[in-house]
Amino acid sequence: MQTMEQRLHHEMQTMEQRLRSEMQEMGQQLRNEMQEMGQQLRSEMQEMGQQLRAEIHAVETRLEAKIDSLREEMQQMNRQLNERIDHLEEELTDTQASVEVLTTKVLHHDRKLRQLTKQA
Repeated sequence: MQTMEQRLHHEMQTMEQRLRSEMQEMGQQLRNEMQEMGQQLRSEMQEMGQQLRAEIHAVETRLEAKIDSLREEMQQMNRQLNERIDHLEEELTDTQASVEVLTTKVLHHDRKLRQLTKQA
């Protein structure tokens, strides 16, 4: 009986040691897996961060190009507007000169008509 009891006791201790050893191995495996997952997640997060930065940079570049294009378009429109204003100013000056000449002629003809009517 005593031998059986010692054997059982010995087997229980052996089993307990095996279980502890297996639990420690499993614990170590879980820690290793968690570290690997943590590293993988960090790596994926860094990659996503780089992708986002690249996309943001691309968007900024497109926006800057669009702004430059719009700025050039506005400058072109401003130049065209200035040219039209200059042309209108020239036309107005010419028109004023013509009006002055015609007014002078009308006054001159009017004087002649008055003189003719006085003579008649």
